[in-house]
Amino acid sequence: MLHSQHQIDMLHGSLLDKILLFSLPLAASMMLQQLFNSADVAVVGRFDSPQAMAAVGSNGAAINLMVNLFVGLSIGANVIVAKYIGKNETQKIHDAIHTSITLALISGVILIIWGISIARPILTLMNTPDDIIDLAVVYFRIYFLGMPFIMLYNFGSAILRSKGDSNRPLWCLGIGGVINVILNLILVIIFKLSVVGVAIATVISNVVSSLMIMYFLLHEEAPFTFKFGDLTLKKEYIVQILRIGLPAGIQGSLFSISNVTIQTAINSLGSYASAGSAAALNFDFLVYYIVAAFTQAAVTFTSQNFGAGEHERCKKVFSLTMLSGVFFTGLACLICAVWSTELLSIYTTNSEVLSYADIRMIHVVAFLWMTNIYEIAGGCLRGMGYSTLPSVMVLLGCCVLRIIWVYTVFAGYHDFIMLMNVYPVSWAITSIATMIAYYLVRKKLLA
Repeated sequence: MLHSQHQIDMLHGSLLDKILLFSLPLAASMMLQQLFNSADVAVVGRFDSPQAMAAVGSNGAAINLMVNLFVGLSIGANVIVAKYIGKNETQKIHDAIHTSITLALISGVILIIWGISIARPILTLMNTPDDIIDLAVVYFRIYFLGMPFIMLYNFGSAILRSKGDSNRPLWCLGIGGVINVILNLILVIIFKLSVVGVAIATVISNVVSSLMIMYFLLHEEAPFTFKFGDLTLKKEYIVQILRIGLPAGIQGSLFSISNVTIQTAINSLGSYASAGSAAALNFDFLVYYIVAAFTQAAVTFTSQNFGAGEHERCKKVFSLTMLSGVFFTGLACLICAVWSTELLSIYTTNSEVLSYADIRMIHVVAFLWMTNIYEIAGGCLRGMGYSTLPSVMVLLGCCVLRIIWVYTVFAGYHDFIMLMNVYPVSWAITSIATMIAYYLVRKKLLA
């Protein structure tokens, strides 16, 4: 059986402690990344203007729309490498890793070209207010210059997580994030670079994090060792990565389309609504990353055990990741609901911005624990090789429904609260559909 340093044995022994050992550092790393990213919003919000804050914060939906397709491919890389670990096929692990890194580099180059060329058209399409659009375009274009490094980090982290290593990606983000915050303060407060400064700081921090990940891969034990001379694009692995990762990526991109539609609706309410939503969105991300961590655990643990034919353990993985995810996310939701005003004051002291932010905290962030249900069920389905089915469920429940809501319910009331209510409604419907799909597939595959 394969054994490497920084590796969790997912195929034998107890599961709960290993799931927590995998998930909690991963959640911490993603939350840490968001905290450092939100430093962009906080610094310009505190030391520049509400317009600069809105320009940075309103980019999120558009950036995710373009990036999520390629980030989804890293999920495919995670599943494929984990499956070969479960099967103990060392040569295939090596080849899958080098194909994955090649795809990361290609994806990064595509995103640079795409992002720079489409920045203004997509932000204009989103009804970005006139008083912030020029700043938003500048941030968008500089951010995309760092895409090859963002892709290398995502794919490299997925490879490390496929064998249970979620700690070192945390350290990479931590060091990169500290650099990000320090540069934010220097470039905005001292050099008065505003949006340009936080964008440059973000790019540099992403470079540092990705180079650290690559250093770890270069010094891994075989068969996880990365060598630049072995970079390859083997059809066998590309097909498998695309089969798992492409539906996940399309789901993420389509999900972002609905978020772009909602952001467009928010922008129609003015720059204060946009700034307030941007402030609360930071906590939205923080809580959701706990969900994402347990979902990644569900994908990885299910992939290895399904590859090894350990079907009963696959069922236990589902139950334990679901219970753990709901518990930890519910705790975070409670904190956000109770201390909403205090937490939001980190980002702004403007009373009108705070009023919008508080609405999003109470009507959206407080209910984020619900997303565990469809995300973890979908993660287990992907781990068993079924990636399209959960993507369709999310497409219908969280994308189509939200777009319909914007053009019907919101169009009729044109109220920020009514717009925010679409989130818990769509989560409930998607969760029911995905759970039904999971149990039907599990009955077929794991009987």
